[in-house]
Amino acid sequence: MKYFIMTDLEGPAGVNRWVQTREGETPEKRAAMRLLTAEVNAAADGLFDADPDADVLVYDGHGTGGIVFEELDPRVRVIMHGAGMKLPCHLDSSFDALLFVGQHAMADTPNAPLCHTYSSRRIEFYRLNGALIGEIGCLAAIVGEMGVPTIFLAGDDRACAEASAFVPGIATVATKQGLGIELALHLPAPRACADIRAGTARAVQLLPAISPVRLPEPYELEIRVQQGASIDGYVRAGMKAIDERTVVRSGPGILPLFP
Repeated sequence: MKYFIMTDLEGPAGVNRWVQTREGETPEKRAAMRLLTAEVNAAADGLFDADPDADVLVYDGHGTGGIVFEELDPRVRVIMHGAGMKLPCHLDSSFDALLFVGQHAMADTPNAPLCHTYSSRRIEFYRLNGALIGEIGCLAAIVGEMGVPTIFLAGDDRACAEASAFVPGIATVATKQGLGIELALHLPAPRACADIRAGTARAVQLLPAISPVRLPEPYELEIRVQQGASIDGYVRAGMKAIDERTVVRSGPGILPLFP
């Protein structure tokens, strides 16, 4: 079967400061990237434990890159960070399941380390069909419309709770307990990796019981930017301005709503 692993850099054990995730090849960021890559490899191990013939595609979903290419499990394929990255991130109906590794919670989640929705510097919130939604829910809804279930998430405890509320039955591994925007109580890296390996193997067994996320039509996506940010790009992309900080778009499909 085919599995798609979406990654991000804010969620691994050992990561809870913005300096670990921002632009540039700093020692702090490089160390965080190695932690994420180890967790991705652990997730792959679990998939291959449960399904030796698995076809695993890893997607580097962090905005400035989060994967250490040369340290990846040689059994996986990977799309590295690059220009032109856009939803649905090469994920289509040929995949059997979506998994998240290194994931964070949506913007303004209380005590969620490094929480944000797509841009920590620009976005205040996303709403889909009137409900606040983060990166987890957005991608799960997009692939759910394709018939692909979301079966696993590893990240901070608030991200795990967000995923469980959106995807009943999803397997999760909390790599840390959030104590603030840049503070967390972490599992040691070896323990986090062991739990992730067991968790993805469990997720494969749960796959038949986890349904793709299906939201009621029609769909409406609302995006509000932070004070001082511009909505001009969204308007040029065809979204309708509600006020100087908010845009909206409606339609019969989820994916076309996203700029």
